[in-house]
Amino acid sequence: MESRGQQGAGGGLPAMPENVYLAEAPKAFDWKRLALILFGLAMFCIIHFSPPWGPAIDPEGKGFELTREGKAALGLFVLAATWWVFEVVPIGVTSVVIAVIQVLFLIRRVPGAAAADPKAPFTDFFDPSVWFIFGSIVIGMAFSRTGLTQRMAYKMLVLVGERTSMIYLGCFLMTAGLTLIMAHTAVAAAVFPLLMAIYSLYDDTNKPTRFGRGLFIGMAFVAGAGSIITLLGAARGAVAISFFKDITGKEIGFFELTYYMLPVGASMVVLLWVFLMITCRPEHKTIPGLRERAKALYARLGPWSRTEILTLVIVFLTIGVLMFRSVLPVKLDKSAVILMATILFFLFKILDIDDLEEIPWNIILLFGGAMSIGFCLWQTGAAEWLAVKWLALFQNAPGFVFVMGITVFVLVMTNLIMNVAAIAICLPVALVIAPYLKVAPEVIFFSSLVAAGMPFLFLVGAAPNAIAYSSKQFTSGQFFLAGIPASLMLLVVVAVFVAVIWPLMGMPVYLQ
Repeated sequence: MESRGQQGAGGGLPAMPENVYLAEAPKAFDWKRLALILFGLAMFCIIHFSPPWGPAIDPEGKGFELTREGKAALGLFVLAATWWVFEVVPIGVTSVVIAVIQVLFLIRRVPGAAAADPKAPFTDFFDPSVWFIFGSIVIGMAFSRTGLTQRMAYKMLVLVGERTSMIYLGCFLMTAGLTLIMAHTAVAAAVFPLLMAIYSLYDDTNKPTRFGRGLFIGMAFVAGAGSIITLLGAARGAVAISFFKDITGKEIGFFELTYYMLPVGASMVVLLWVFLMITCRPEHKTIPGLRERAKALYARLGPWSRTEILTLVIVFLTIGVLMFRSVLPVKLDKSAVILMATILFFLFKILDIDDLEEIPWNIILLFGGAMSIGFCLWQTGAAEWLAVKWLALFQNAPGFVFVMGITVFVLVMTNLIMNVAAIAICLPVALVIAPYLKVAPEVIFFSSLVAAGMPFLFLVGAAPNAIAYSSKQFTSGQFFLAGIPASLMLLVVVAVFVAVIWPLMGMPVYLQ
């Protein structure tokens, strides 16, 4: 038998070796990308090297200086936000840039030290909150690998039917409902593969569609809306209650929080459904034959397997420990609890090394960078300087305007840094100013907490945003553009509750 090279020796051209690849045709140079890269770098340099900006003065006359490091932190955020929104490089790489610049420009150095301490910005990538996100993603992966997501998806499609509008609503209600009993990060990770299974029945090419964009952006948005209703939806509620008690001496209970938050969260879920039906109207009003197809696919799955049951047992045990860890004699860290579930998945061979290698590290790095820039703004005093500067503008304003000013600030900050940090920075300053304007502390607490739960602008604002992004149904720019009207809608809802609904429910808004 002749070899491939010998077969071409009779006068024809020799065969192409299998391990030789043709180079792709050169692409046109992306000038827009270069301009955005340079714009981000230029904004960092302009802010960092600009003259001192002057102190922020609170109502009690205390001054807050913006240090060189604080200005650099603000410039770094503008750089990161530009690169994140326009994706000039992968979003995980932008996160790495955040840490590198902090070290190279001595932004988070130890006072008096000649060089920056690289431990601070790089250790943030291994913060427990990042590991919690990692564990949540692994839980979602376990659901997908065992077939549980397909079972849930097909059963839900049988219930909601073939209209795409009802599929939207069913998915959003399920997501919001789960956040009443578990952290919204874990909910997003568990629901994500289910939505991918549902989407595969709409379009099997996995190409971006309006329906796909609305489905996954909606999942991220309603996960935030649902998470404000109970203390179980996110850690921010418990932290805010602690701050509120320390400053005012008043305590807000579990059911009191739910009483005031339930109508807000429920209203936002419905309004977001309407909003996405308008802005991301599905290409098809119905998917003919979907219900029968879903029934057939569910039947094909057969009886429940041992692996599926074991996965559910591990997940429910994890959720149970997370729900009741506050009453346990030993205070367990939530990240350690969820990582224990990850370990059990591998111990019982529910997942293997191939699954570990498929972890979306781009998303993990994204949140590492979000933690790093958040701590940077906090520790350099830049975030506190911003809070005092902003709220001082409203110290002589009517009470309603002051409350809405606080809401706007928290809404912006929660898109930039951890929502817990946004609450910790803003709430103390706002509660100091409030008595001068005869504003009750309760309305400040609840309006701030509502805004902190719904960061609709940046992927780094909340883990569900980044998890939804991994569907590849939208870009970070599209998410940002969808988030602008959604954020404005949120502010309108808060305004209506502050002015009308909460007072009717018995919440004190103004001091006598």
